[in-house]
Amino acid sequence: MEFMAGSELAHRGATPLLEKILVSGLKGVGPRSAGKLAKLGIETVQDVLFHLPVRYQDRTRVVPIADLLPRDQAVVLGRVESAQVRMGRRRSLLVHLEDATGSLLLRFFHFNSAQQRNLAPGSLLRCYGEARSGPTGLEMIHPEYRRVSDGEEPALEPSLTPVYPSTEGVSQHAWRNLTDQALALLDRHPDCLRELFTDELLRSLRFSPLAAALTYLHRPPPDAPLAQLAEGTHPAQRRLIFEELLAHQVSLRQLRLRHRRLPAPVLAPVGALSQKLLQSLPFQLTGAQRRVAAEIERELAAPRPMLRLVQGDVGSGKTIVAALAVMQAVEAGYQVALMAPTELLAEQHLSNFRGWLRPLGLQVAWLTGRQKGRSRGETLAAIARGACQLVVGTHALFQAGVEFASLGLVIVDEQHRFGVHQRLAMREKGRAKGRIPHQLIMTATPIPRTLAMTAYADLDLSVIDELPPGRSPVTTVVVPDTRRDEVIARVLQACRSGRQVYWVCTLIEESETLQCQAAENAARVLEQRLADCAVGLVHGRMTVEQRHEVMAGFKHGALDVLVATTVVEVGVDVPNASLMVIENPERLGLAQLHQLRGRVGRGATQSHCVLMYHAPLAEGSRQRLAVIRSSSNGFAIAQKDLELRGPGEVLGTRQTGELRFRVADVVRDAPLLAEVRQTADLLLSEHPRRAELMVRRWLGARIDYARV
Repeated sequence: MEFMAGSELAHRGATPLLEKILVSGLKGVGPRSAGKLAKLGIETVQDVLFHLPVRYQDRTRVVPIADLLPRDQAVVLGRVESAQVRMGRRRSLLVHLEDATGSLLLRFFHFNSAQQRNLAPGSLLRCYGEARSGPTGLEMIHPEYRRVSDGEEPALEPSLTPVYPSTEGVSQHAWRNLTDQALALLDRHPDCLRELFTDELLRSLRFSPLAAALTYLHRPPPDAPLAQLAEGTHPAQRRLIFEELLAHQVSLRQLRLRHRRLPAPVLAPVGALSQKLLQSLPFQLTGAQRRVAAEIERELAAPRPMLRLVQGDVGSGKTIVAALAVMQAVEAGYQVALMAPTELLAEQHLSNFRGWLRPLGLQVAWLTGRQKGRSRGETLAAIARGACQLVVGTHALFQAGVEFASLGLVIVDEQHRFGVHQRLAMREKGRAKGRIPHQLIMTATPIPRTLAMTAYADLDLSVIDELPPGRSPVTTVVVPDTRRDEVIARVLQACRSGRQVYWVCTLIEESETLQCQAAENAARVLEQRLADCAVGLVHGRMTVEQRHEVMAGFKHGALDVLVATTVVEVGVDVPNASLMVIENPERLGLAQLHQLRGRVGRGATQSHCVLMYHAPLAEGSRQRLAVIRSSSNGFAIAQKDLELRGPGEVLGTRQTGELRFRVADVVRDAPLLAEVRQTADLLLSEHPRRAELMVRRWLGARIDYARV
């Protein structure tokens, strides 16, 4: 089947492709309606067909009242036995409906005199609603209803009734009208929707054609398996799920191929600086660190840009591996930019790298948004003339006015916290002499393999899966804040035994100001209750110098207790800290709790983490705390986090337009991924035009994000 553009089809007198017909061409869609639909990304008739129901109602048959169970949604047919208005806290109309098998109460809180007349005793009604347990038996609250004449067959639907995701001002009736028109067009002109799978692929994958799958999902027959449809496992759904996963996989593969064709600076390994750095360390690299460092070394020496994601659990030693990459770039005559999402994490990198690089005669610059005036100007000038080999900073690194003399490597820490356009801007900073810099991406947030296969198909993946020797496991307990006195007593005991303590305040996750206030209050209380202990405070509103001073005091043992907001999530390495208290842990995701807990357990002493929650706990919070209490495996925790919160939350992409699926679910559909990857290889090698069209169909305007 050769594809033709919509204009070519129209010229031949055929119906244009549905992807070319604007939704405004359908009956009942004026400019206002089109604007509302555009908010949901629906601009063409094809978009209407790919806007699938989230659930279904069965209005195809009448259910005997005696067969109803609580939470059943069903059509019932019965006669009104009595109707009365009951006065009380809320005025209500109670209608007793009976059929040959039993009775049901219909309850209305909003009604008028005309409705009362319609619902008079003796009336025959066809009702649809959800059965609920009431004080005297099953009832329906505000069901849809219609009077039926004696002897009249009740009008039933020929298929299950779809319920669509919607936006304000677009009713379910409007959706069914739109999809009726789209399906009618598809039925009359099957060729107006492109089938992007070849006949051979359809046979090998055992999929039905696209038009048949869409028709089934918009109008399932009365005998369709509702449970299967609800679980997303029906063959018609799998057909579309597979194509959507394939479109994402193909888009990332295309990105990878485009990126690999670009030239990059060859950073040939010399090894002298790396050896000096390794000799200065008070520890030996683990086997996992050496393996990952060797993978990076090989790729930096190639003339094509490295795109590598390094995962490692909390404390696995990713930073020293990154430092070895810095040495290789510097020896080849290039600069390195290291970008972190928060000032505190950037400061920690600055401290580490200055400690490692200054003895080797290398200059490390510091750049954040807070720098102003002469200091900023001098730093920018030094970067532009190449006087500093490594530049550490936050998002300020990719702002206008920051020019590098020769940027050869970009290191991004906790990359999922940056928007895609920010990462693209960072890459463009190094587009000098027609070459783009290598990219090394690090994360201490373990990403489940299924999610990495889907979200990072454009990256090579390295995992540091070995912790340095001498680390002790952290025991975790969960207690209510009514036991605060016991927790403070435990802090005092730890301090008196010569150990140090983190006390983390997470009052309102969305508000740094309120977090700081909570930390300040906690610090005052602890200073009063722990009179013979030195208590320090650190939060995001302090100056860099103030934070450095407090953190240094804690690191060197001048402070017994460090009270902090979640800015300390990735902070100083203090082996003597053996206790962490986290207030309101129910407000945090699993990955962040695991990161915070990773601040302790860095020495040989048994360490503990106390999660002090405020009751009552929601079910989701209860599940998260149970997981973090029972597991210390970062990848197992990440998998559970993925199941509980979804990929957009885990990757931090919910607001960036990345990894948003219409029908696929990377947890539920993980078993399909291996075959999706194989099919992506086949499509790109043998049917590149189909691959391109598939990406455009499913990602549309979001294709641009894949160009990062």
